Amino acid sequence: MENSKTFICISNYFKGADFLIHLKNLGNKVYLITSEKLRDKPWPFDHIDEVFYMAGQDTDWNLEHLLLGVGNLMKSNKIDAIVALDDYDVEKATYLRENLRIDGMGQTTGRYFRDKLAMRMRAKSCGISNPNFCSLFNDYDINTFADTISAPWVLKPRSEASASGIIKVYDKESLWIHINEMGNNRFKYLLEQFRPGDVYHCDSLVLNGKILFSITSKYLTTPMEISQGGGIFRSANIPYESEDDKAIKAVNEQVIKGFGLKHGAAHSEYIKCNDDGKIYFLETSSRVGGAHLAEMVAEASNINLWKEWAAIEDALVKETKYALPKVKKEYAGIVLTLSKFQHPDLSSFSDPEVCFRVPLDYHAGLIVKSDSSERVLELLDDYANRLTNDFASVVEQAKVDKFH
Repeated sequence: MENSKTFICISNYFKGADFLIHLKNLGNKVYLITSEKLRDKPWPFDHIDEVFYMAGQDTDWNLEHLLLGVGNLMKSNKIDAIVALDDYDVEKATYLRENLRIDGMGQTTGRYFRDKLAMRMRAKSCGISNPNFCSLFNDYDINTFADTISAPWVLKPRSEASASGIIKVYDKESLWIHINEMGNNRFKYLLEQFRPGDVYHCDSLVLNGKILFSITSKYLTTPMEISQGGGIFRSANIPYESEDDKAIKAVNEQVIKGFGLKHGAAHSEYIKCNDDGKIYFLETSSRVGGAHLAEMVAEASNINLWKEWAAIEDALVKETKYALPKVKKEYAGIVLTLSKFQHPDLSSFSDPEVCFRVPLDYHAGLIVKSDSSERVLELLDDYANRLTNDFASVVEQAKVDKFH
């Protein structure tokens, strides 16, 4: 096909079907590298030229074998771009690009979107407000932090996604107990001050370092709250041009520019602290947000983040102009929980605002949309209570024992 380009897409998790489908529909050759454990997932195989499977999942991948496999593929195929579809694939994609000299984000910039310590240090150097933080390299630095920064604190794995593996600590003695338990893995963690407040996420599309689209949403129950004590996940986009919307988008512009994201999708999180009302940067990633936030964004804005990300990648390699579709400004929200039933019957949630039902086994979740933010929040509160009573199941957070 004339002007067809060849893409390698990497995903350790079953996601990104819309990306793969649209990339193929744009006339490209699409290769997928994923985990052997995901062989039986319903990937859009009709839109993938070939799938390659790696043994294990995520940290189990042998990067040298991955490089060897892609190198052999390149003997008969010119690879135009490599795309990481998930957080945990960023390192793999940057490793391949660096070794094979393929355009795109390299390993240094990639760390700003994966390593929470690198994020903190980069934000600080760019003059972006952060929670107070400390690496775990040096005992004196840790003691100084604990003696001068008021508790509570959190210990975060530097390269895990979302709230995975976070430990909340309330005093210096407990802090050192946890650090000593980490042994030689302590350098893989970050220590930072816990700042209570409302947590927001800003989901963006970027081209040539410029944000073309962004939408601000608020976690009504934060990922950390859910990981620490269970609960019903909820998020909804906030009123457009509100004070919080403008403030968060201004910081988001600083983050995208300062961290060096040139193109693609970004999911970034911010906190509005209760004590001073300021917006602080929490973390960022160079991918589409998980937990079906992409579907929520699409219902509110008419922008399918996966599809538009694919169109941006296509335009870059073909050196054509990308045009963002018309954006609408409505409201949507998601409510989601683990379910005690494999296929929960959500037919009783029959309000006309319901526009999407989460299709995953052992999950109960819905997306609602309206031209009224208040109506969305009203439904999410009602649905959260009903899901808690009839469907919710809590699974203890798994201990992190394999680090990225």
